[in-house]
Amino acid sequence: MGVDNYHDTCQTAGIVRSMSRSGNPFDNAMAESFFATLKLEAVHGRVFDSKAEARMVLFDYIEVFYNRTRLHSGLDFETPLSRAA
Repeated sequence: MGVDNYHDTCQTAGIVRSMSRSGNPFDNAMAESFFATLKLEAVHGRVFDSKAEARMVLFDYIEVFYNRTRLHSGLDFETPLSRAA
């Protein structure tokens, strides 16, 4: 699908695209930070035996450790779960 087709399909479906201009270093900063942390703390150097194992490890990291245990400097050293409560 070409770029024009993608734009037309989104517009027809009433989808508002969320993209910044090219070269903007801040458009994905939070997502990039999360994935860098995920790779470093949960995935780096690991070889998974199956997709199911990878899913289980990622779920455990995100839902158990990252959201409930890991302290985040951007949240005044609280967890996302404690901040949401």
